[in-house]
Amino acid sequence: MAAFLLLLAALGAGSDPKNGDELVRAMHDRYSGKWYQSLTFVQHNTRFFATDSVQHSTWFERAAIPGKLRIDFRDGPGFSPDAGILFVHDSLISIKGDTVTQSTAFIHPLMVLGFDVYAQSVDSTLDKLQSLGFDLASIRSDTWQGRPVYVVGAKAGDLHSRQFWVDKERLLFVRMLEPGQRDTSATSETQFNDYRPFKNGWVSAQVLFLGNGQRIWLEEYDQIQVDVPLTDGAFDARRWKTTK
Repeated sequence: MAAFLLLLAALGAGSDPKNGDELVRAMHDRYSGKWYQSLTFVQHNTRFFATDSVQHSTWFERAAIPGKLRIDFRDGPGFSPDAGILFVHDSLISIKGDTVTQSTAFIHPLMVLGFDVYAQSVDSTLDKLQSLGFDLASIRSDTWQGRPVYVVGAKAGDLHSRQFWVDKERLLFVRMLEPGQRDTSATSETQFNDYRPFKNGWVSAQVLFLGNGQRIWLEEYDQIQVDVPLTDGAFDARRWKTTK
């Protein structure tokens, strides 16, 4: 009887998560203490227009995980090389030169799901996901790009409600769908593609944004480095120019 109970316990340990809370905990526990603490890369952007024309731009990004991301604009139409964006303390801060042009409360879902989930407490991640409006009680299985995934936040056939998709084997975030911000009848989609291993973690080297299934914005990363020393000043709006 004891051996039978041990077998049942072992089988249960490998069972699918029953809700989003359990999935987030599994994601955290898989990489806790192993995930890289910082990330830098050059980001090549392509903006797609309805006329089939495109625009290109280049940014440089630094992240301290969890919770901090800095984007320095380098070149491209509409982007000033002395400007950029900070995501820190659940806020979005736009900067040009030495001037903060915008500061607003903002929880970045892609930071939470793609990076922070592996480095911060499970409770912190769950609090943020709940505040973002994900239905963590809803979970199901599906397939994405030929790989089995978990889908949190929407039932089968619903590709509009706010939801996130996680690769079952690697426990990596791969897709998010949600109603459009300006037109809630539209569907916004984000894909994390081309995952590459870095130390004991992963980096998605391509991020694609779509609106109603049409490409809007593509990010492609190169010169990717992890665990690069970063100073706190790099994420301080008051020291923007001196830490470029």
